[in-house]
Amino acid sequence: MHLSLIAVWLGTALVSAIEHRGLSVQVLADAGIHDARWQTFLVWSGLLADLAVGLALWLRPGRESYLAALLLMAAMTVLATVLQPTLWLHPLGPLLKNLPIAAMLLHLMSAPVTPKESA
Repeated sequence: MHLSLIAVWLGTALVSAIEHRGLSVQVLADAGIHDARWQTFLVWSGLLADLAVGLALWLRPGRESYLAALLLMAAMTVLATVLQPTLWLHPLGPLLKNLPIAAMLLHLMSAPVTPKESA
């Protein structure tokens, strides 16, 4: 589970960097954000946040990293819901996938602390 979460966050950051002028910008434009500076700021802010969480999960696994991932995902889900509520109905589930990811994070947060985590 832990490795798959690292892959989600680092993979999302990588994909955002590769296509930073593609689908993400289109979603923002569809939400009424047409200013290229705002689009760039929002895409790169999300990319850097995803990268930071992915690296934290990889390099500093533990409850704090899982909580950071959960809070970031919740904030991005709320923002995406406000900007594009129809993303909940998208057939590939860009927001719906956050429900099982949240369950995974909550499960990992509730696991007993290992000696490595408490050090």
